[in-house]
Amino acid sequence: MGNSTLNVSSIEEGFVLDHIQAGKSMDIYKHLKLDKLDCCVAIIKNARSNKMGKKDIMKIECPIDVIDLDILGFIDHNITVNIIQQNKIVEKRELRLPKQIVNVIKCKNPRCITSIEQELDQIFVLTDPEKEEYRCKYCEQRYKKK
Repeated sequence: MGNSTLNVSSIEEGFVLDHIQAGKSMDIYKHLKLDKLDCCVAIIKNARSNKMGKKDIMKIECPIDVIDLDILGFIDHNITVNIIQQNKIVEKRELRLPKQIVNVIKCKNPRCITSIEQELDQIFVLTDPEKEEYRCKYCEQRYKKK
């Protein structure tokens, strides 16, 4: 085992997330709700990367329909998603900023209906893809990623 390639063959079905910003993998773990799902997850933190210097990598073994790739696109659309089926990479998916995200970020406007009606979904809509800017669907409160 002298080479430095990651053994993907150990995943029957699932994902390998590559080019994650170093240190971001735990956020992704939380947002994808992997703690609630019964899937096998391997996280490699601070792996060396020619492109990025350092990066995190995640291997997630699970049925591919249980993961919400939109959330990934919101967290960091530069992540490379390798979709694995029958031990092989069947697709490399480019991520995009989702048009809308639900219950990922909370509206900070105290007068927003979502602050008053706790059971309402927190819905943010992409209003400016260039600036990666989202606004609350209800009160237009701005959320900027950067």
